[in-house]
Amino acid sequence: MTLLRQRMTEELQRRNYSHATIESYILAVKDFANYFGKSPVLLGTEDVRSYQLHLINQKRLAPNTVKVRMSALRFFYWKTLKRRDLNFDDLPLTKTPVRLPEVLSPEEVASLIESASNLKHRTMLMILYATGVRRAELAHLELNHIDSRLMVIHVRQGKGQRDRDLPMTPKLLEALRDYWRAYKPKLYLFPSPWSPEDK
Repeated sequence: MTLLRQRMTEELQRRNYSHATIESYILAVKDFANYFGKSPVLLGTEDVRSYQLHLINQKRLAPNTVKVRMSALRFFYWKTLKRRDLNFDDLPLTKTPVRLPEVLSPEEVASLIESASNLKHRTMLMILYATGVRRAELAHLELNHIDSRLMVIHVRQGKGQRDRDLPMTPKLLEALRDYWRAYKPKLYLFPSPWSPEDK
């Protein structure tokens, strides 16, 4: 890791940014530097503007992705390098189109869950649908987060580093019990193949 990257990482950590945001911001600055083939320290406002147009016109990235990249560069120049010569107010963020979510019928949801290739994937889909838990939160669920007495799933340090409890239906609890009997996980509910705790 370069000293500049390490410094930016530390500044993000000091402000309690999530691990995923830190990775995303570091990648954005790296991509920016690679686009021009030089250190971002040597680049300025016109370069950021040109890069923004590149993301929109050539790479055709989604508005939210462009917004994250610009936020990363703003953080890098203002917080990491303490540069005030860059005017980000003149770099408008692209508007994200507002669309209503597509809602599946109960039959479509049941068909989707039943189409899973195995019991593990079917159980994961059931949890995602029944609780609204995020993908990253699902990956970090531990056995002791399933509370059959209170009929809740405890999410620890989810988005925004917040804990929360999600209600669990009897049908989901039974599916979780079937899954446990089949896979016998030890610590994480859905351990990855390289999890040392579950080998």
